[in-house]
Amino acid sequence: MSQPRVFVTRILPGNALELLRESCAVRLWEGELPPPRATILQEIVDADGLLPLLTDKIDADLINAGLKLRVISNMAVGCDNIDVVAASARNIPVGYTPGVLTETSADFAFALLMAAARRIVEGERFVKAGLWQTWSPTLLLGGDIYGATLGIIGLGRIGQGMARRARGFAMRVLYYDPAANRAKAQELGVIECELDDLLRQSDYVSLHVPLKTDTYHLIGARELALMQPTAILINTARGGVVDPQALYTALKAGQIAAAALDVTEPEPIPLDDPLLTLENCLIVPHIASASHATRAKMANMAVENLLAGLRGEPMPFCFNPEVYKTGRI
Repeated sequence: MSQPRVFVTRILPGNALELLRESCAVRLWEGELPPPRATILQEIVDADGLLPLLTDKIDADLINAGLKLRVISNMAVGCDNIDVVAASARNIPVGYTPGVLTETSADFAFALLMAAARRIVEGERFVKAGLWQTWSPTLLLGGDIYGATLGIIGLGRIGQGMARRARGFAMRVLYYDPAANRAKAQELGVIECELDDLLRQSDYVSLHVPLKTDTYHLIGARELALMQPTAILINTARGGVVDPQALYTALKAGQIAAAALDVTEPEPIPLDDPLLTLENCLIVPHIASASHATRAKMANMAVENLLAGLRGEPMPFCFNPEVYKTGRI
């Protein structure tokens, strides 16, 4: 019996590819940039399984072109790059990799908060530009973190991780999340708020929501106008949660003090984007989960999901588990 054929859209960390090759015929895109749509289309036509990344847009046309396609396993915490409705219509289970990146991503979100608050990147640039002449009592003043108020929008796994870290800094933590686990919120000692109240009261606002229709540009001109002029916005969720034009205007005008972004809209951010001209906007290239251990675990989870799906077994982590109730898998 021939091995199932799978297409993997990038080189994976750790030993994930070796595990996959033990039982599958693997076609691998080895380029640094995502494979072109035409390449994905060519590979998906006779593939049994697909392992994409969040940078690969897998729409309905691609899914329906894969006549043999039985499983999609996304190496990402969400699936906003995949038309899950189209996959479900074909009874194709879609895997994802939640949970494993929680602590690593929360570490990074708090690191961004601290870096922006204390102007660490600006300080490094100042030194390297040869501008450090003497100690000055007014040089690169930033905001205090200890005892400040942190507003968390989205109290899922990573939002909860952010709240735990804030406790070590004696921060007052507010949260907005209509779907939050209130027992968990009580355990964490965080205070539920309406979005507008959170924005008005917070010294730091950290975003931890998935990108959906109701969260697209959740933070726009109106919301930024509610924030304090000393406040800092941190986004490690998805770029589309923030309106980039509104953010530029607010930062340029001093409406808020700073922003620290791990994600942008679009992504990667174009070099002529006006946000890159601002000293008070710290932008890094979507690396919140980029530790050796976490990325290797994500890759292994994606492979485990893929192999389970190819065997006709329920995926350990399935985004659309309702496909298993149809009895047609």
